[in-house]
Amino acid sequence: MDDVFQIILYSGISGITVFLGGILAKLYLAKFQHYTYKVEFNHFITAFGGGIIVSALALVLVPKGMEELSVIPTAVIFLLGSTTFLILDRYLAQKGGKMSQLLAMLMDFVPEAIALGAIFATDTQTGTLLAIFIGMQNLPEAFNSYQDLTESGFKSQKALVVLFLLSFSGIVGALIGYLFLQDQPEITSGLMLFASGGILYLIFEDIAPSAKLDKKWLPAFGANIGFLVGIIGEKLIGG
Repeated sequence: MDDVFQIILYSGISGITVFLGGILAKLYLAKFQHYTYKVEFNHFITAFGGGIIVSALALVLVPKGMEELSVIPTAVIFLLGSTTFLILDRYLAQKGGKMSQLLAMLMDFVPEAIALGAIFATDTQTGTLLAIFIGMQNLPEAFNSYQDLTESGFKSQKALVVLFLLSFSGIVGALIGYLFLQDQPEITSGLMLFASGGILYLIFEDIAPSAKLDKKWLPAFGANIGFLVGIIGEKLIGG
């Protein structure tokens, strides 16, 4: 099978889970509007998605990003990502938006998709497993992102359209990685570190605090389950 076709196929499958996560969130909110444990479940999913994002940060983005860069570029790019998303988060807060999960998902999804494309030509098996791993991450993150969007004033249909369009960003990222970054490992590493800085800021500023629920201990456990998903994915990729 042609490499370009494979990249479009696998990145497309991993990306469509962004839209599927939104569909599941819509169905869940419609069917379980008065579910006794709705609030606790929502916090669990937030923590679960956060755990997966942390695992991507700790197991994929930072380690891969550090491989090709020396200490000073590593620190500068990481801080640049952190600062950029601090400014962006403040801007969204002033506008009354609540899109931290959406931002974190995109910062996770896009650089990993670029990495998928960049490594696919030389390691098809790892590229395939990475696509599966990305898809697993996107589902709970999109579930929370849908709720972020609707709470920010988006109507349900518009929120789903946004997620549907964003689901194709993985294909774009993977093709960019494949066509332009196969022989540019420093740029790929820089993108991963930039994303890592932004993700870490968003985790402690928005995602982790919103996952906590007073006198409830199960939601926080979701972060451990999410991180375990990342461990399993990394073991599969490494294997």
